[in-house]
Amino acid sequence: MADKILNSFDVWIGAQGWKSKLRLKSVDNISLEGIARLRELILELAVRGRLEPQEPSAEPASALLKKMAKEEEDLVKKKIIKKPKELPPINSEEFPFELPIGWEYIRLNNIGEWGAGATPLRGKNEYYGGNIPWFKSGELSSDFISKSEETVTELALKESSLRYNKVGDVLIAMYGATIGKTSILNIPATTNQAVCACTPFNGVYNVYLLHLLKAYNKRFVNMGAGGAQPNISREKIIATVIALPPLAEQHRIVAKVNELMALCDELEQQETNHLKSHQLLVETLLGTLTQAKDAAEFQTAWATLAQHFDDLFITEDSIDQLKQTILQLAVMGKLVKQDPKDEPASVLLERISKEKERLIQEGVIKKQKALPEIGDEEKLFTLPKGWEWDRLNNLIDVRDGTHDSPKDASGSNTYPLVTSANFVNGKIDFDGARRISEEDHNEISKRSRVDKLDILFSMIGGNLGNQVIVEDDSEFSIKNVALFKYYDQGLTNPYFFKRYFEFLAVDLQAKAKGGAQPFVSLGFLRNLVFALPPIDEQKCIVKKVDDLFYLCDRLKERIAEAQKISNDLAKSVLNLVESK
Repeated sequence: MADKILNSFDVWIGAQGWKSKLRLKSVDNISLEGIARLRELILELAVRGRLEPQEPSAEPASALLKKMAKEEEDLVKKKIIKKPKELPPINSEEFPFELPIGWEYIRLNNIGEWGAGATPLRGKNEYYGGNIPWFKSGELSSDFISKSEETVTELALKESSLRYNKVGDVLIAMYGATIGKTSILNIPATTNQAVCACTPFNGVYNVYLLHLLKAYNKRFVNMGAGGAQPNISREKIIATVIALPPLAEQHRIVAKVNELMALCDELEQQETNHLKSHQLLVETLLGTLTQAKDAAEFQTAWATLAQHFDDLFITEDSIDQLKQTILQLAVMGKLVKQDPKDEPASVLLERISKEKERLIQEGVIKKQKALPEIGDEEKLFTLPKGWEWDRLNNLIDVRDGTHDSPKDASGSNTYPLVTSANFVNGKIDFDGARRISEEDHNEISKRSRVDKLDILFSMIGGNLGNQVIVEDDSEFSIKNVALFKYYDQGLTNPYFFKRYFEFLAVDLQAKAKGGAQPFVSLGFLRNLVFALPPIDEQKCIVKKVDDLFYLCDRLKERIAEAQKISNDLAKSVLNLVESK
């Protein structure tokens, strides 16, 4: 069986996922789910006796049971341990799988002495800061532990219900997200009530017990009860039925598990290195496109990229990098050819400026302080012929929504109050937005009226840089988002600006202030330096980006489908073993 596992590594390497849906999709956020399931499979096979062949000459587990029962009886007589509660006999419905020769079914209650910990009164300072380690469930993070975050005193041990655990005791977490976490103590220590400890009897190898509890992790999690903070009890743990192998076989199983886990570690490291190398290669080759000095250099770079396209763009992350490069090429004027017949952006700027002045004179917008000239150090690349640099607020009117918190309202005469939390997949989720009164809506609209094709831009929080284009004439108000309005929609292409802001989003996230709640100010947005193409070229760029993004998205769908197949295959192999 071990050989079959080793010969099927491709199944496990291919299964991947994301550590967190809230984090960026990058190599550092990739979870090697297949290898994690391979570890689960190894443990499951181990505790079923299917990793190593049985040795008929070994002392059977039935002899161990008699010895352990005698050991338990002696310890009770000597008052070293309390007589455990008598549990019902094991019936056939509780048999988890067919027993290998020489193995025996037993409840965890009968393989050692079990006890939970406690938390000494927090109000008594004299209980804390002593020389006795005190572990909490979250600290069961490795197979062997020896250093606790907190310590308790001898007085706490004397006056509370703490259990003083021995070196070699096996711990298992019982509460919350840590249910089923296991560790072995390298030092004498106490624990809190969220941890149960076992001192195994002679005949049970503690490292084998550690691996067995790991193999039963899902079972323990499924036993959990309690809603948002599920927990398992000591009673549920000790009532669990396991299959006990002969002692010699326990040691052989542990040796084989350790060997296979070491191979998993190597495989994981190799795959991580491979993914990082792949990411670096993709970044480097895409960089040759954006850094090309002229058309000839660009064509050479593209030819190299195209030659290795099937090897480079094989992950969702690499496709996202390609899309970001497409945006960068678009805003640099390298995605479509310039047409010398196009009206240059300098003329376009004059027309926008005149329209802006007209709106000021009519009182539609307020006259604003002149923005500073653009310095050479702010010009990030050489502009194509016919393009011009300018600051964003000279091109479009940059405002923001209300910062107040109007009261919720109900009834027919109400309006949605949209925040960036209502930006869902590039659209506005009106159903999920709060409703405010007509009076509050009208007051907000005096300053921040939203019209069709305006752009809403998230200025704050974890979704900073997210944006949507308003697609219809629905009336609503906005809060804590930037509003980009056009002095004249005929002079600017809203969808070009949207693509430009998609490109800027990554850089804005890096430059945002505020730590845990990052933000960019309205002044910062107004001063953004913008490379403006002729209006006809804006339309051509939007069309080209849309076409290329469509192809990228189709490729991502195929990759996602292949990834799902890999994940399902890894799950199926594991489930097949667990069901037998």
